Amino acid sequence: MTSSPRQSCGAERDAAGYLPIEEYGALGDGRAVALSGADGSIDWWCVPNIDSPPLFDRLLDPDDGGRFVVAPDRSYTVERRYREDSNVLETVFATEDGRGLLTESLNSGTAGRLPWAELARRMECVEGRMTFAVDLRFSRHWDTVNPYLSRAGHHDLFHVGTVLGLFLRSDNVRIDEMDDTRIRATVTLTAGERATVAIVAGENEPLIVPPIADIDARIDRSDQEWRDWVALLRHDGPHRGELVRSALALKLLLYSPTGAIVAAATTSLPEGIGGPKNWDYRFAWIRDAGYTIKAFLRIGAWGEAKAALTWLLQRLGDGQPQVCYTVGGDRVPPPVELDVPGWRASRPVVLGNIAGDQHQHGIYGDIFETAGRFVACGNVLDSASAETLSHLADECADRWRLKDAGIWELPQDEHYTMSKISCWQALQRAIELVDAGQMPSTCRDRWMRERDRIAAWIDEHCWSEARGAYVMYPGSDMLDASLALAVRFRFDGSDRLARTLDAIDRELGKGAFHYRYSGVEHEEGCFLACTFWMVEARALLGQAERAEAAFTAAMEVLGGCGVGTYAEMIDPETHGFLGNTPQGLTHLAIIQAIATLGGADL
Repeated sequence: MTSSPRQSCGAERDAAGYLPIEEYGALGDGRAVALSGADGSIDWWCVPNIDSPPLFDRLLDPDDGGRFVVAPDRSYTVERRYREDSNVLETVFATEDGRGLLTESLNSGTAGRLPWAELARRMECVEGRMTFAVDLRFSRHWDTVNPYLSRAGHHDLFHVGTVLGLFLRSDNVRIDEMDDTRIRATVTLTAGERATVAIVAGENEPLIVPPIADIDARIDRSDQEWRDWVALLRHDGPHRGELVRSALALKLLLYSPTGAIVAAATTSLPEGIGGPKNWDYRFAWIRDAGYTIKAFLRIGAWGEAKAALTWLLQRLGDGQPQVCYTVGGDRVPPPVELDVPGWRASRPVVLGNIAGDQHQHGIYGDIFETAGRFVACGNVLDSASAETLSHLADECADRWRLKDAGIWELPQDEHYTMSKISCWQALQRAIELVDAGQMPSTCRDRWMRERDRIAAWIDEHCWSEARGAYVMYPGSDMLDASLALAVRFRFDGSDRLARTLDAIDRELGKGAFHYRYSGVEHEEGCFLACTFWMVEARALLGQAERAEAAFTAAMEVLGGCGVGTYAEMIDPETHGFLGNTPQGLTHLAIIQAIATLGGADL
């Protein structure tokens, strides 16, 4: 097994059958993401796309949900990690009779993503003797379909709604039970022997039936493809291992057919156990796309950055930009509640998201920051994109005085300080793009006037000397950890920003981590991205030792959680993960913090 720096972890479900979120590793192929638990159970995989109905959904329904289990047939201990510089996952099971290795991959081909979904799981015995048990059950799509099995020649076919798939296996894998709802199989191996099981699937399309030997070989070929991609990343500073692992996690969230970047791979994992803050994050936010593009640019992932920027600019050409979109570029549907138990009985379980109907001023800053960074890296905007951005700058200049839902997508519109800073950021970057010859200069003077008015408005209305900080919105005494981003945005006034960071640490800090804003600690865990935004901000303000200490403290905790794919939030007491996973904002914030600590240009 390769020496990726991840440690042993447990594999125990609670009495209700739920596995901790941190015990899942993520597999991906540029189109969908599967979550594999430390007990050998794949509990989440939407097929064929990341926003399709799930083929496996035990994550949200431990009793009746679909799952694909490969594990020893007796009690075991487990150690797992990703292969070095790869998204191929390895799990070592140890029983009293021997040690076995499970290697898992959502396979790719030599020319990139395969034109079908291919989930491969290789079992090996490395010591003694081991019997692996396979238990395959399919989702009923929340009681909207009834899966069934059929035969076509020598092949076992499954039908789940519009998905047609094959269960393929090595000759030494014995089928013990097969009916419309379940396939059970076993294979007994001695040292040096191995077997592979796989699923090949598609939606309303004919299927290739690859030889199982070809599927098995593609595990290692996919591993090499991941390594080749990582070799192109630029970062020679400290914490390269953590940066690479977060870059690999972000890569899983890029939907290759369109260039969209989803916020996370799951829906309805709660921000607080038993609470109602359960959202569907399988959509592409303008904010997340902008932040991720910038992170990809900082580490030299040019192809991913360009694909994501093209997707973003195409959305702008469709009229007034939305907060988020489907991976196909359509409007996000409003939430629909499902009659599903939810992770650890946290309901509602939903499809869709309320953000689709919101307005957030932050999209202006996100878009212009992305375009500005793209140009700063030596690239060029086309004339149509430049014209579109010019109209967007005018829109920002017109609308910045209005209330909005803010970065945290709250139901109450306010004059959020961070939203105003984002408008300032947008106009400042627009001016810089004009000065770089990348945008028409017709409205430059107007943008300068509005930029200065925004800065003056913020200083007059949003600063509280009593609090020693910028408050969340005028008239409030609440603090907002997202204001750490103002340092990266190069907002005026380093002294006030430094004092704001100190106030955030005092009042929103909990151990190594931070809550999003005042009063939210009773509803949810600490928001992981906020902590790394704070690290980056302190480094940019010249507080290098303090920034490094904060980064080290956070990563020491996260290093004890799973295999290196991180969720949205963490319980600061138990260090259990909360919220959807893997979470793009978390991983890109880690990348930005590491790059800044290493002295990389913004």
